[in-house]
Amino acid sequence: MPPDPTYDDAPMPGLQELTESSLPIFKVERVQLQFSISSDFVAAQVANNVLILALSTGRILRIDLDSPGDIDDIDLPRKPQEVGLIRSMFLDPTASHLIITTTLGENYYLHTQSRQPKSLSRLKGVRIESIAWNPSLPTASTREILIGASDGNVYEVYIELSNELFRREEKYLKAVYRVPDGPVAGLWVDLLPNKPDARRVILATETRLFQITGRIGRLGQEGSGSIFTKLFETETPTAHEVDRDSRPVPSSLKVSPDPLGVSAADGDENERSYAWLSAQGILLGKLWTKPVSIDLGYSIFNDSKMLPKTKIPPLENASGRRKPAVDSIAGILLTQWHLLCFVGTRILAIQRLDEKIVYDQVILESGDTMLCLMSDQKKNTFWLLTTRDIFEIVVNDEDRDVWKIMLGAEKFDQASLYARSPSQKDAVATASGDFLIKKKRYLEAASLYGKSSRSFEQVALTFIDHGEQDALRKYLLVKISTFRKVYVMQRIMIASWLVEIFMSKLNSLDDTITTKAQLIEGTNTAETEDELWSIRKEFQDFVNKYKADLDRKTTYDIISSHGREQELLAYATAIDDSNFVLSYWIQRERWQEALDVLKKQNEPETFYKYSSVLMSHAGTDLVDIWMRHPDLNPRKLIPALLNYNKDNNIPLPKNQAARYLNYCINQLQSTDPAIHNTLLSIYASHPSSSESALMSYLAAQSLNPKPLYDTDFAFRLCIQHSRVQSAVHIYSSMGEFSSAVDLALKHNEIDLASSVADRPPDADPALRKRLWLAVAKKVINQQGVGSVKTALDFMKRCDLLRIEDLIPFFPDFVVIDDFKEEICSALESYSRSISALDSEMDASAATAESIKNDIKQLNNRYAIIEPGERCRVCELPLLSRQFFVFPSCQHGFHSDCLGRKVLEGSGLTVRGRIRELQASIARGGRREKEARELDALVAQQCILCGDFAIKLIEEPFVTELDDKNEWAL
Repeated sequence: MPPDPTYDDAPMPGLQELTESSLPIFKVERVQLQFSISSDFVAAQVANNVLILALSTGRILRIDLDSPGDIDDIDLPRKPQEVGLIRSMFLDPTASHLIITTTLGENYYLHTQSRQPKSLSRLKGVRIESIAWNPSLPTASTREILIGASDGNVYEVYIELSNELFRREEKYLKAVYRVPDGPVAGLWVDLLPNKPDARRVILATETRLFQITGRIGRLGQEGSGSIFTKLFETETPTAHEVDRDSRPVPSSLKVSPDPLGVSAADGDENERSYAWLSAQGILLGKLWTKPVSIDLGYSIFNDSKMLPKTKIPPLENASGRRKPAVDSIAGILLTQWHLLCFVGTRILAIQRLDEKIVYDQVILESGDTMLCLMSDQKKNTFWLLTTRDIFEIVVNDEDRDVWKIMLGAEKFDQASLYARSPSQKDAVATASGDFLIKKKRYLEAASLYGKSSRSFEQVALTFIDHGEQDALRKYLLVKISTFRKVYVMQRIMIASWLVEIFMSKLNSLDDTITTKAQLIEGTNTAETEDELWSIRKEFQDFVNKYKADLDRKTTYDIISSHGREQELLAYATAIDDSNFVLSYWIQRERWQEALDVLKKQNEPETFYKYSSVLMSHAGTDLVDIWMRHPDLNPRKLIPALLNYNKDNNIPLPKNQAARYLNYCINQLQSTDPAIHNTLLSIYASHPSSSESALMSYLAAQSLNPKPLYDTDFAFRLCIQHSRVQSAVHIYSSMGEFSSAVDLALKHNEIDLASSVADRPPDADPALRKRLWLAVAKKVINQQGVGSVKTALDFMKRCDLLRIEDLIPFFPDFVVIDDFKEEICSALESYSRSISALDSEMDASAATAESIKNDIKQLNNRYAIIEPGERCRVCELPLLSRQFFVFPSCQHGFHSDCLGRKVLEGSGLTVRGRIRELQASIARGGRREKEARELDALVAQQCILCGDFAIKLIEEPFVTELDDKNEWAL
């Protein structure tokens, strides 16, 4: 296939414009000190935002950059004339420990919490060139550190601050290694992952760079002895060597600062970098920590690259001409992505990835001398020190071009990590896709093209031309996710196209499985079946996610045209098309699945539509669902209930239609006559001969003021289905007792008719007697031996019937002997009744005569009043005014005293009448009649021995008006 001209190697247009360059990456600023300096700087160090300056006078200034006004001014214990000038200082990354070395070989230790440097007597005479701090800092001590000396020796020392007078600061000092070729220009120690007892040591001289990896020794308590001795004795260093220059060349080893955005890049990019300045140039590489093996050193050096001195251009003069020779590199530093070099009087910044110079600026004036370049490993700040000035090298957004460099090197994953703006990410995605297309890795390219701005038509045609339907599907899935919701038409078109692609893929897989099974018997199609299942799952996820972007009719048409019923179901389920899903399961008689769908519905019309067929096949579960939806209109479910009842001869206790209607009546308190009539119809039409359920319902309804069912309809049903007992009950509930008895007798239901005959109220004995006579006539007219005796026994069940009432119903040929005993009994009963009446009449006459005599004697009754007789109420002489005397008890009362007492103890009615009579007499009414009535009320009975006295039992003996002392014991 000829190469596609679309994907050539030409650089993308506008790539330079995609770089953010609003501010320069590097800028050198002179630091303005807030205090004056009278002498020159001789050394400096910075770490953890703490800057330490050494002056030629022996003074040391410790400045906290977070609060520059707070300065510690420290002096060495002895004068510079005695110990020499401060030659260099070494500060650990946490700014906790400072080691100072002088030109005469004196070394001092200063802790961050102290302002008094302590002499390191064991290190006296050792010219320290480099220090490798313990990677486990910070602690109160330095722990085990390595010191590189100018004579090639490497010492291990443990320094701990002590306030005791004669105790040395160094716990121990031991020479652990020696290099024969001059000063140890650089040292670095770090930990290896998952290896707590392993260390990696990097050691640099002028011509060689060593890497030693291995286990350290532990000798009990910390600080009790050397731990690096075992490492240097047992492990062979890996060395990288360069030729020695004829001229002395400065040498140093620098390691990149702590990574800033650890989570922003992958693991490889988080590894520290190193730079070794040698006679040939600068060796740059990564300090790999994996894999931990004896070949780790070779891996590091093999992956490193030498930046020759010729890479640094000579300085141009004012006329634009370059100097004939290049100044030597006086110092180097590493940032996260760049190499800083100090050459002559200028600072250069070189991008380590492509070795391009991104900054070249003259900083110092002619005659100025650079003392050192230094970096803050933790805070990622960079500094330049001269004898008079301090400069900060400000770094701004130094990884802005990393994505472009990675893209040029075809490292697309790394490029995408460092691309920030949408235009940068788009450029990376487009270039990555072009590269993958060339490599025919279409699926990977699809994901990247979907996130790029590459023409939709161009990408789609590319995949179609290459026959990559899977890649096209993946591209469309990614692309649709990039369109916002406002792009309705684009999303609908892509989603519909995806449905077509999914259906074609599924059909293709089905055909593949079928073809393999037919051509080769026993062929294993498991792999294709797994793929088929995966595509189905992917389609279901797709429709669930993008159902809002799919036109319902179009999607149904597409899927149906491919005959994919399962996918139709998946789509209908996703869009909650319950009608389709229910129809699908019902057509396949999958009743449980249909019920599961119905459970999730809240639209009543769905229940009404499908209940008829579901009720016939899954009545119990369907009624359970109905009961969980009290908002349903039971009237609209009646067709389903009747259809269920027509096709099922289920016993009434298990009849689900009756169960639901009873639920509506008893729980929902339904008063709809249609519901009641339907239940009554189910009970009446059931083939069972028992009427217990129907009678229970009718009995419950009889408690209501008015039945909720249609009585005419109910009666017709009962007659139609020979439900005599129920029909009689309906007649009775309507008050039609005669019709009820006639109906019962018509069907020879004597007992039922008898029970109805007793139902009329006692206030209408004539009706009861008439009903009983009808029942008795039926009993007498029944054919068979013993009917006369049965009729006579039946007569005893009603107290209203007499033998003479029944005689007309007997046939003419009945002999009187058959009921002679009953007639005699009746006559005897009548005789007894007459005798009882005679006795009552005699007793009444005697009583009347006695009463007449009592009345005559009342006129002759009298009472004798003795002189001095007093009123029983006021205790005044009785004869002083009008009075009443009761002959039976001889108690006398003044009429007004008696009237007052009776008025106090009488009820409201009597009391009111007494007052009315008193008022009427006072007005001059018919005095004689009213006076007699008033006397009758007042003198009705003695207040001391009649009912009035009994009522006074609740009154206390001692009242508030009595003298309580009289009752004291």
